[in-house]
Amino acid sequence: GISNSKIAYDCHKVNMDWHIYRANSPFKILTSGGRVCYCFGEKTLPVQGTEDDMVTRNEALELLKEYNKEVYHIRHALTVEAVMRWFAVDQGYEDEVAFWGLVGLVHDLDFEMFPDEHCAKAPELLARIGATDQLIHAVCSHGYGLCESSPKPEHQMEKILFAADELTGLIYSASLMRPSRSTKDMELPSVKKKFKDKTFAAGCSRDVIASGADMLEWPLDELMVKTLEAMRQSEDAVRAELQALAGET
Repeated sequence: GISNSKIAYDCHKVNMDWHIYRANSPFKILTSGGRVCYCFGEKTLPVQGTEDDMVTRNEALELLKEYNKEVYHIRHALTVEAVMRWFAVDQGYEDEVAFWGLVGLVHDLDFEMFPDEHCAKAPELLARIGATDQLIHAVCSHGYGLCESSPKPEHQMEKILFAADELTGLIYSASLMRPSRSTKDMELPSVKKKFKDKTFAAGCSRDVIASGADMLEWPLDELMVKTLEAMRQSEDAVRAELQALAGET
């Protein structure tokens, strides 16, 4: 199931049941049991388990609602989930769309109720639904450089989360200033203008966004264009789910 563009040399046995491929960067590793992992130099980081040990979206959403009551935080979670799913396809990780989305959905799980323990409290909360170490690592990595306990983003997915998280907040805030109150008619110049205005949506760190683009080795404009497109495509679905969730209360 791996495209030819991702394979640089032939599959071979490693430790009995491991198969390793050169997948862009980092290495992509598949076990015979279907478990997907990634290897960074001498460090191996599994990022997706078999279907049996994957947290379900419903489990993640229920946990999110338990610790997040503000509509803004729920909207942000749903938005980042949708953006991460879009990026999974964009970056050639179609088989990991669900996992990328889960990470986006719960990335700020602990922020509303435990702001002083952001990313430090998350492992404890995620353990309640049996989250894997891989999910926890990915979630906590988005606080790198801001939260003391956060590890450095390693995988492409983690780097994108780090880069796009703050940017989604900036783009959403900018959309509310438009007559349409929508991202659908927003273009890159509008995003760049708000990015340069440090007084606008001041809580959205421009330094983190720029650092994320550097981490990905992308021009800042590319990060903005891709994130804006992901938000455009998911805006209606996010709004519909918010309305559905509001109807539950």
